[in-house]
Amino acid sequence: MVKSLDDVKRSAIAMELADMAELQKLLIANEEKFISEISDPDIRDRFQKMLDDDQKNMGVLETVMVQYGVKAEPRDITKQMIEQVQQLMNGSELQLFQKVGQHELLKHKQVMAGLLVHKCSQVVGADVAVAIGPLNAINFENRAHQEQLKGVIEILGTRELTGKEPEQGLWGRVQDAVAALSGVFGSAVTQNSDKQDMDIRDLIRLDHNKVNTIYTEMGATEDVAKLEELFGQMYKDLLAHAKAEEEVVYPRVRSFYGDDNTQELFDEQAEMERMLNEIKSISPADSQFKEQIKQLMDIVGDHIRQEESTMFGAIGDNLSEQEREQLASEFKSAKSQIQEQMAASMNQ
Repeated sequence: MVKSLDDVKRSAIAMELADMAELQKLLIANEEKFISEISDPDIRDRFQKMLDDDQKNMGVLETVMVQYGVKAEPRDITKQMIEQVQQLMNGSELQLFQKVGQHELLKHKQVMAGLLVHKCSQVVGADVAVAIGPLNAINFENRAHQEQLKGVIEILGTRELTGKEPEQGLWGRVQDAVAALSGVFGSAVTQNSDKQDMDIRDLIRLDHNKVNTIYTEMGATEDVAKLEELFGQMYKDLLAHAKAEEEVVYPRVRSFYGDDNTQELFDEQAEMERMLNEIKSISPADSQFKEQIKQLMDIVGDHIRQEESTMFGAIGDNLSEQEREQLASEFKSAKSQIQEQMAASMNQ
């Protein structure tokens, strides 16, 4: 019997992602405040662009957390730190350029957290790396923002401390630094649009890629503890994915995909859930464990092929781009709520 569906390493990464989400909210609030307080149109415009990026990246981060599939709450120390920064930003103890300096430090903290999660994913499993891949885009943009903020600090600081304007050509140096970053990190950027939500087909395909990656990892190890860890993730991912599809996607597509085709998807997922619970009662050390996983993935594979061929085609033919993005947003929200409910039931 599988001892636990939770894994300490994966839970630690989930907590880091939860911290990043809290910090992302603070970055957005700070930039909104700077825009309202700064009169210089050039600097205000740069903060508006940062705000646009950070609002988009909040959506990307939420997608990463849902794709990762392990829920956690932010650390108490992170909440306390954020409260302290909020007090500084709202108070009069710091000059404006010093507040921007604090903001730049927060950007650095966010970059390092993203890089840490990326490195941890390489150690924990390929499926984790698949789930957190879009963090590369957020990391790149935060590094670019840091370079922009250094320029803002130099201009505001010179004005506030001396009453004079800084030397000309500052923004040219900043743009050179950003361009240099693009050369180093540009290939890692995975998100090229301004949209917070993907097409529903992209989100579903991400889930499919992740479960296939987990299956490949399971086939490559005989370590019982690792098999238990991977099955725990597969169990949670497949159930959350299935329930979210049944709640949001299938009712939406039934009218144009057909009753028979849609019911077939429901039936396949019912069989998948039955098999997941059956496998949960088998020890990963048992010779039957991997055989049952293979049978499960045969069903999952057929299900994936149907969705990605005929159902995706029907979605493309019958839903507009805006409708597909809205469906993706609803799917992501439903899946997140299901994951929270599953985590709460497992902790009881």
